[in-house]
Amino acid sequence: MAGEFDEIYQRSLTDSAGFWSEAAEAIDWSRKWDDVLDDSNSPFNKWFPGAECNTCYNAVDRHVEAGRGDQNAIIYDSPITGKQRIITYRELQDEVARCAGALRNLGVEKGDRVIIYMPMVPQTAVAMLACARLGAIHSVVFGGFAPNELATRISDARPKAIVAASCGIEPGRIIDYMPIVDEALSLSSHPVPNVIVLQREESPAELKAGRDHDWEDVMGASDAVDCVPVKATDPLYILYTSGTTGEPKGVVRDNGGHMVALKWSMKNIYDTEPGEVYWAASDVGWVVGHSYIVYAPLLHGCTTVLFEGKPVGTPDAGVFWRIISEHKVSTLFTAPTAFRAIKREDPDGKLLNDYDIGSLRTLFLAGERLDPDTLGWAEAHLKVPVIDHWWQTESGWPIASNCIGIEKLPVKPGSPTRAVPGYDVRVLDPSGNEVPRGDMGAICIKLPMPPSCLPTLWNADQRFVESYMAEFSGYYESGDAGYMDDDGYIFVMARTDDIINVAGHRLSTGAMEEVLSDHPDVAECAVIGVDDKLKGQLPLGFLVLNAGVTNDNDAISRDVVKMVRERIGPVAAFKSAIVVDRLPKTRSGKILRGTMASIADNKEYKQPATIDDPAILSEIEVALKSAGYAGK
Repeated sequence: MAGEFDEIYQRSLTDSAGFWSEAAEAIDWSRKWDDVLDDSNSPFNKWFPGAECNTCYNAVDRHVEAGRGDQNAIIYDSPITGKQRIITYRELQDEVARCAGALRNLGVEKGDRVIIYMPMVPQTAVAMLACARLGAIHSVVFGGFAPNELATRISDARPKAIVAASCGIEPGRIIDYMPIVDEALSLSSHPVPNVIVLQREESPAELKAGRDHDWEDVMGASDAVDCVPVKATDPLYILYTSGTTGEPKGVVRDNGGHMVALKWSMKNIYDTEPGEVYWAASDVGWVVGHSYIVYAPLLHGCTTVLFEGKPVGTPDAGVFWRIISEHKVSTLFTAPTAFRAIKREDPDGKLLNDYDIGSLRTLFLAGERLDPDTLGWAEAHLKVPVIDHWWQTESGWPIASNCIGIEKLPVKPGSPTRAVPGYDVRVLDPSGNEVPRGDMGAICIKLPMPPSCLPTLWNADQRFVESYMAEFSGYYESGDAGYMDDDGYIFVMARTDDIINVAGHRLSTGAMEEVLSDHPDVAECAVIGVDDKLKGQLPLGFLVLNAGVTNDNDAISRDVVKMVRERIGPVAAFKSAIVVDRLPKTRSGKILRGTMASIADNKEYKQPATIDDPAILSEIEVALKSAGYAGK
């Protein structure tokens, strides 16, 4: 018998216009749409064409007008600096309106671009919302990105202004931002006449006369401005993601469809009510920060937590529990890598005993595959539902999830459950045919994709088609590989280029990692494919052990080799696992498997701009050489 989820999901595909038209009623429009969807020029589909709206108005002003101005909008908690700040919706409206006035005084108008190069401070969200208020297009660049990476984004977006902070603060170090901005501007082909600088007392910057403007000065000198209506199909922001050519791809997000999907997701996926405290422990530089630190919680009328810290080391592996306890967080969303770090430092969860986390109803995890071991650890210690869900920068909101606001489905470890309403997900073979249930293939989305998914790339329509639409006609290619079971549960096993070919057998590195992570001494792991003259490729494992492990490393390696042989079989040809202190990751927590494979095969590689700590690559190279790889 079909449940409530099945009925809603099927309607989202068979009556897409009716489904999203109803969802759009939760948004305030200054002009309603002519059509729900214009797919006459697919894949350049447009949601709610003809409609006019303003994202800032929906996220801030309407809550004040509805009498909820005294409700907390943002809780800023910085264990790195020891500072906290609470901002109500009325206070947020005032700051955003004056920031928009400051930008307008510098010549920023509707359609202009503004680069935001800021750390996890409330002013970052204020600047984003101020751009939305004016109808300007913001492009947030993760604070601390190298000058060349910032320069490429400046050259591509051609901003009229930059909003930056004097510095970012990491555990044990301060990163001065303005020297990076100065160098990026010298490298960029596009001159930027104005830079607003938020001076942080930990390391103020020397401002350049005529170009740089102190944040406090321009805020004090500006008048509040009203929201500017924009077309639903106008861009809200550009978010650059890594491209295979080395040039970043500017993912575009529209205003109308973005608001409709995010507002719908807060209740139906996350089961969160207006007024509750929602915490996405990520960074505004990533898509999670855009969608679920700033926009979705505020659109829904929640209180959002803006956290400047790390899951461990600020000061310990109990900081998440402190935040939940102190601010009465009901929903936590973070990456599996954060919980693996906590589990490694506090494998028995002893620090939980110091806090009351009774307000927490649900934990959501996304960003990397959620291995069953981490899932089980979180369930056992938090004693709340732990929901794996899968999405991408390009989608802007979840593609697959257990939609607990509709109907909580049974959890299957290793799966983010089923496709979210609006997404017609298929698993295809190289010829574009659906594979049998249980078989591995390319995970794709049948067009049209639902609201909030990217309508194109910034000034690169052809690249949009080539990157996502060319491989499978009529489908968006996600770049992820996996399978779907008989119940429609999706299993995302690896990036398409992480599928390795061992003697003609296509094998998932994710399936092997799942086995490795089951070893009681393993906190975190990764599997890559390395070149082999006989079999084409062979899998190689990397193990990070739990704190306090006393067992012999070689014995643990032998254990996991045996486990893979028993669970996957000799076909995997898994014969080697190396114990390392840590794995190279991006700042958002993704393991750099491709870079590790290049090191192992002694191939040239470009250090990823998003790497958290470049020094770790040298550590990996040493470990690989000791094990007989990396040129030996």
